[in-house]
Amino acid sequence: MVGCLFAETLGLRASPTALAYIGGALGILAILAAVGRIPLQYNWRNIVVRWRTTLFTGLAFILVTALLVVMLAFVNGMDRLTEQSGQPGNVMVLSDGAVDEVFSNFATGDIGDLERQPGVRKNSSGRPLASKEAYMIATTPRPVKEGQPARRRFVQIRGLDDVKLGAEVHGLSLADGEWMDESDPGVQNRLQGSGLPLIRTVVGGGFAKSFAADFGFPTLTPGATFELAERTWIVVGVLDSEGTTYDSEVWAKRSLVGERFGKAGYTTVVLRTSGKEAAESLTNDLKQNFTKARINPQTELAYFSSLSATNRQFTFAIAVVAVFMAVGGAFGIMNTMFANVSQRSKDIGVLRILGFKRWQVLTSFLFETLVIALLGGLLGCLIATVFHGTSATSTIGGTGGGGKTVVLRLAVDANLIIVGVVFAFGMGLLGGLIPAFAATRVRPLESLR
Repeated sequence: MVGCLFAETLGLRASPTALAYIGGALGILAILAAVGRIPLQYNWRNIVVRWRTTLFTGLAFILVTALLVVMLAFVNGMDRLTEQSGQPGNVMVLSDGAVDEVFSNFATGDIGDLERQPGVRKNSSGRPLASKEAYMIATTPRPVKEGQPARRRFVQIRGLDDVKLGAEVHGLSLADGEWMDESDPGVQNRLQGSGLPLIRTVVGGGFAKSFAADFGFPTLTPGATFELAERTWIVVGVLDSEGTTYDSEVWAKRSLVGERFGKAGYTTVVLRTSGKEAAESLTNDLKQNFTKARINPQTELAYFSSLSATNRQFTFAIAVVAVFMAVGGAFGIMNTMFANVSQRSKDIGVLRILGFKRWQVLTSFLFETLVIALLGGLLGCLIATVFHGTSATSTIGGTGGGGKTVVLRLAVDANLIIVGVVFAFGMGLLGGLIPAFAATRVRPLESLR
């Protein structure tokens, strides 16, 4: 099938449901071509000879389909971001009642026993894989050109007692630079020895690129410095974190940045277990038996799934927009096809005199519209694939508030391509059916006068 071959050419895989839709669309074309004697040669010649009309009709399908697929690729990218951020074997512990890290607060003594719970794995050094963290959000001015309004950037900071251990718990590695372990002081003196020491930090790759872009640089690399909260920070490492929410974060020693940004204690404890079932078992055990502090434990997969509320809002908004685009596009195509019928009234008269019946003329016009719709949909999807992997900034959050500003990548997959093709096909069916009926009302002899 055309849609499947197009998707597989790009190395994409489609779900059985999506393939069924494209199969149904192509089945309609096959049925129309097989039900009777249809002047297909005339349809082909008309498409070639009246190429300007064909081009303008096809452009409507191309533009609407490309726009729809790009919007859906944005949502798809957000879905992938939340899916890839959570580790199946991790348990995330927040304070009781907190639905997001930004609202969670623990006193230092409340969580000392969590890392000693049965089921928490240990690393090769014998240390429990438990990361104690403080999640904070800061703002910093963004450079603006003269005459533009002032802008600010939200920076997500994760304070950790041991950055290297935290990365191990979260399943992250370094793309460049070096780690900061528990013994790292988190600061280093300036080369000239004057002024406050530099705050050492490991940053996500997405943050490194987006922050540097404000100042005309491709990315922050180890050794680069930036200003935040009236202090100078120096990058010592860049996370290989693309496709996760951590790609947009700045990691530093909690003891240095916690109080500076209003988090003297901890917000989060992440515990690594042996797998998904072990994580669920530990979550249930903590809910029932941990009494030292009131906590809200959940698997990391469940936590990031709760952040997909924003995705659902985007999906609903896009569905509404898609309906309006479909109706508007169908009316535009309908108007073009009505004009087409008017211009081709003599052609229709000749076809009728040659013995073609009304329903064959109807099928001929509808078939022509659907072929243009199919080709336009495929070209629109091809244009949309140019945006595959493009970076975008958005916010994800749960229904209870909070959220994270993230750098994501638009994701065009086979399912979206098939959705785009079927959408264009449906638009063609909606916009071409009534003009096709109008073509059957043309009287042969009167049209030839």
